[in-house]
Amino acid sequence: MKRALISVSDKTGIVEFAQGLLELGFEIISTGGTKKALVEAGLTVIGVEDVTGFPEILEGRVKTLHPFIHGGLLAKRNPKHLEQLDQQGISPIDLVYVNLYPFQQTIAKPDVTEADAIENIDIGGPTMLRSAAKNHEYVTVVVDSHDYEGVLAELKSNGNVSKETNKRLAAKVFRHTAAYDSYIADYMTKLVDEENPERVTFSYELKQTLRYGENPHQKASFYVNPIGSPFSIAHAKQLHGKELSYNNIHDADAALQIVKDFSEPVAVAVKHMNPCGVGVGSSPSKAFAKAYAADSTSIFGGIIAFNREVDKETAEQLHEIFLEIIIAPSFSDDALAILTAKKNLRLLTVPFNHENKGERVITSVEGGLLVQDQDSFTLENANITVPTKREPTEEEWKALKLGWKVVKHVKSNAIVVTNKEMTLGIGAGQMNRVGSAKIALDQAGEQAKGAIMASDAFFPMDDTVEAAAKAGITAIIQPGGSIRDEDSIKKADEFGIAMVFTGIRHFKH
Repeated sequence: MKRALISVSDKTGIVEFAQGLLELGFEIISTGGTKKALVEAGLTVIGVEDVTGFPEILEGRVKTLHPFIHGGLLAKRNPKHLEQLDQQGISPIDLVYVNLYPFQQTIAKPDVTEADAIENIDIGGPTMLRSAAKNHEYVTVVVDSHDYEGVLAELKSNGNVSKETNKRLAAKVFRHTAAYDSYIADYMTKLVDEENPERVTFSYELKQTLRYGENPHQKASFYVNPIGSPFSIAHAKQLHGKELSYNNIHDADAALQIVKDFSEPVAVAVKHMNPCGVGVGSSPSKAFAKAYAADSTSIFGGIIAFNREVDKETAEQLHEIFLEIIIAPSFSDDALAILTAKKNLRLLTVPFNHENKGERVITSVEGGLLVQDQDSFTLENANITVPTKREPTEEEWKALKLGWKVVKHVKSNAIVVTNKEMTLGIGAGQMNRVGSAKIALDQAGEQAKGAIMASDAFFPMDDTVEAAAKAGITAIIQPGGSIRDEDSIKKADEFGIAMVFTGIRHFKH
């Protein structure tokens, strides 16, 4: 008679699976709560303590760590191993179904205590899974309820599970236990405030197999951190539209990163991971009108993000143009009725009321990873100085603050021209700063007169200040710190420009 060992915390479908094994002539060994659930369902089950001859001890911490269990799991089906099993009175175990203590779900609770987290670190479960997976040539190991049906089908058809299936299931087990250990390692590392551990492990779950990557000839997938920030595109809820593409996900993330820097109603338009229009106003509708006016050409086919509910008035404005994605905390019923008329338009909601803790930023390079903190530095954190003769007016300060929030999210070299309500021109990703300034100023045109300029890094020469002055810019905000700062200050004074130094740069590569 074949033996199966079942020990699960998530008991979804377990009675049906066990019943199927019993009907196929299996003998079932089980533990604690799993045994109780199966017995209550009327199934015949052998307790682990009856196999080991040793009771569960230490509040259940020790129950399956025993040679009568692991000898049965690890034995090869060759004469030498079978003879040793017979000598020790150990029966082989042919199938294992185990899932683990819910460590991931436990640490996701906002009020979790360290004691609760530690108690939910499974020891026996991963050990049984690894033993069975190592011996997959002879043992079938199941860790996912989605595999029940296929395993039972093979057993019914062939009397056993194929070696190919056993190997596939074993690989799944090792991915599962590796992920489980990574959550534990990350939690413990954070407990001791270890900033740069000698090893770093990450675990992500497949959310979506994408049609393609940046280009149609590239394969791509979207993996998410299951215990990551809900305030993210990874955990956004899609209400409508076709599935997201690789580039959609990048752009949507860029839009959300900008929006979360604003407390007042804001609308952000993004194209190719750069903002093309940002507007603030007393309502989403007014904010969007300004974002649209900022660059009505580039917004076509773009992504729009709001930090307020999209209402009917705003939806009517949005409906008039072609957009890929709209992101908001919520959509009114009237807004949904209007926007869902467009079959392919993607509508996403993100819980803006959730605390945004700011995960570390991970970037891949060939052969490695770069890990850094998010750029969460704000003007409230800055050591602001005004080195010019003239200080900004109250109106200019409002515009400078808006420009500084936006320029942080523009690819370097970055120049942003704004007034107090909207962006007027954005220069991104140029190889020199004056080139970015020219793009931003040309886009702003006549609106640059009386506007401000924001730069993500210092001016290496005074040519950018001169270009700004000729366009009519009246105030500039930049980090300062160049060995030629004095040249830029003198040029600003020459044209009566107020210049603000923040002491912090916002490179974005």
